[in-house]
Amino acid sequence: MAGLRVGHAGRAGGGWLSGTTVVLAPEGGAVAAVDVRGGGPGTRETDALDPRNLVQRVEAVVLTGGSAYGLDAAGGVMAWLEERGRGVRVGPDPAHVVPVVPAACVFDLGRGGDFGARPDAATGRAAVADAAARESGHAVDVGAVGAGIGAVVGQVKGGVGTASTVLGSGITVAALAVANAAGSGIDPRTGVLYGQLFGAGAGTGAGTGAGAGADAGDGPAGAAGSAGAAGSAALVTPPPPEVHAAALRRLAEAAARNVAPPLNTTLAVVATDAALTKAQAQKLAGTSHDGLARAVRPVHLLNDGDTVFALSTGTRSLAETDPLALNEVLAAGADMVTEAIVGALLAAESVETPGGTFPSYRDLYQQ
Repeated sequence: MAGLRVGHAGRAGGGWLSGTTVVLAPEGGAVAAVDVRGGGPGTRETDALDPRNLVQRVEAVVLTGGSAYGLDAAGGVMAWLEERGRGVRVGPDPAHVVPVVPAACVFDLGRGGDFGARPDAATGRAAVADAAARESGHAVDVGAVGAGIGAVVGQVKGGVGTASTVLGSGITVAALAVANAAGSGIDPRTGVLYGQLFGAGAGTGAGTGAGAGADAGDGPAGAAGSAGAAGSAALVTPPPPEVHAAALRRLAEAAARNVAPPLNTTLAVVATDAALTKAQAQKLAGTSHDGLARAVRPVHLLNDGDTVFALSTGTRSLAETDPLALNEVLAAGADMVTEAIVGALLAAESVETPGGTFPSYRDLYQQ
């Protein structure tokens, strides 16, 4: 989305399977909010986003692997911003700033084989530098990148996915998700992705590639900002029963070999160019969790830390004469989270490390 840039850093191999993703706001920051619904969250600076508190804008949001250890990545982003004078001004000197960098982590410890291989401040610095080197509104790399390198959904390889739509009003709503859940993304009866069964743009492929789903009218969400589950499900063709049965066997075999506990978390950043207050942004973060619930079952468990951030760049005004103008943004936020999680699962590639075997959805279902 225009004004925002995304950067990734991390490693796979040599005991590693983890990384960090940074969403970098325009200089001067973006209005930000958060909604945490998982029972085991790992976060940093999320209290600053409460609408009752002082901070109005943030310069960056950090999504990272490494569980609570990986939150150190935010320190590297904070240092990078301080060097550029970006942050909350706290003194007479322009260099006297405190960058507020909200962060949340996913659990991927040990999935590469080395429990101690996890992101740190240097990883965060590399990710924000990668973001800064991009053009505004660039296509975002998806799959096993950044915080998605070690992501797993149930027993299936997860990763980073994106989706965006332009509403009839001209407002853009976009989402980036790190799909890494204790629950499953696959309907056990049919093998169809839950997000395709219940998502807004099932069967459209929105969000399945770098920067996908960017145009208005790209599936039902682009046309109207929401869609019913019945219409979406009609677009989905289940895999043949024998393919589904074989996939279930492979998943059971992989689960028997894997030793890492199912301590996961799905993270998302939902962004819009609509001018939102912090309270409106918090509402967007909250309703966007509906998109997570459509794509993963069960969701918001005690061993998940599911967290959704909302960002507003504020370049487009909501219709002042319509008190319900925010509704289309809220509906689209949930739709885009669903699409982004589907995109992450479809972009993922199988991986096998000393820490586990994690087949991809495409490999399991011969897609």
